[in-house]
Amino acid sequence: MAALGRLYLRPCDLLAGAGARAAIAAGAAFPLAGGPMAFRRCELLARGVAGTRRWQAPLVEIEAWARGHGGQVADRLARLSANLTATRPAFAGIQLDLPHLFGVLNVTPDSFSDGGEHADPDAAIAWGCLLGNDGAAIVDVGGESTRPGAHAVAVEEECRRVLPVVRDLAARGVVVSIDSRHAGVMARALDAGAGVLNDVTALTHEAASLSLASRRHARVVLMHMQGDPQTMQKAPAYDDVVLDVFDYLEGRVAACEDAGMPRGDLCVDPGIGFGKTLAHNRALLASLSIFHGLGTAILVGVSRKSFLAGGRADMPPRARLAASIAAGLAALNAGVQFLRVHDVKVTRQAIDVWSSLRVAR
Repeated sequence: MAALGRLYLRPCDLLAGAGARAAIAAGAAFPLAGGPMAFRRCELLARGVAGTRRWQAPLVEIEAWARGHGGQVADRLARLSANLTATRPAFAGIQLDLPHLFGVLNVTPDSFSDGGEHADPDAAIAWGCLLGNDGAAIVDVGGESTRPGAHAVAVEEECRRVLPVVRDLAARGVVVSIDSRHAGVMARALDAGAGVLNDVTALTHEAASLSLASRRHARVVLMHMQGDPQTMQKAPAYDDVVLDVFDYLEGRVAACEDAGMPRGDLCVDPGIGFGKTLAHNRALLASLSIFHGLGTAILVGVSRKSFLAGGRADMPPRARLAASIAAGLAALNAGVQFLRVHDVKVTRQAIDVWSSLRVAR
């Protein structure tokens, strides 16, 4: 495989609804991640020292080409092909045949769009209940802002902010995710009833995080971030942002599996806005389907992020709702299973319409 370079598969020519089902039945398409969408062709990418070469062909032709090469080429493409088509198991008890929402619940004074609004535990709990009622499958509770330039928060302070909220919501039957990069916070949040760990550092910020997640049989969202919140937007650079992010997440999935975690307990997030320029974010959104090759669920967070303002510094986060929904629906068109959003009710309405048109059964 060295002569060809590192190989990747990106599903393209995507189908949904009755067209997808008919094409699968006719053998002209494959199910995408076992969900309601399908793909007829793939882009084969070969990344070497001289750059990346790209071809498009039906998956069966690519698989036949790979078998002709044999060895590592055949093994690599067989794994990617199997990951693209395999049905995803339920994540934290949530079936993945249709897309779902992570509802953002920041109990921080300094988050970029809603800092301070839910700092009071009672207000945060009430808002978390509302998010669930409005259609969030998972409520994502965070006590440390990771906006660009944000400062770290001590573990005890982060726990003081999040634990009462996690405990109360979990007791009410809400599926709770803890948005933290600190193993101490993760452990105490799991004790309080959290079901998912959402780590912007993909369990790399602290050495104890990976073993904790494995030992506690946690479901985990592994996100890509270049740098840290204080440095990530200072001239981020990549050789190829899509393939670099894929390689990083592939490595983190492998590390989790090596630690004994089932792949079905993992979800990946390409980290839109975390150490990326506007061009990087757009490139990732345009190529999201490649991440199905990791064999996990995919979460995408675009809600209210600054790249949606298109360079307009005078557009506040709350004014980016329409752009957030548009970018989110684009992600759904690539087959992602989760969107992380602030505006749950209106996004849920948009997804319901999208589902009725795109993946109606």
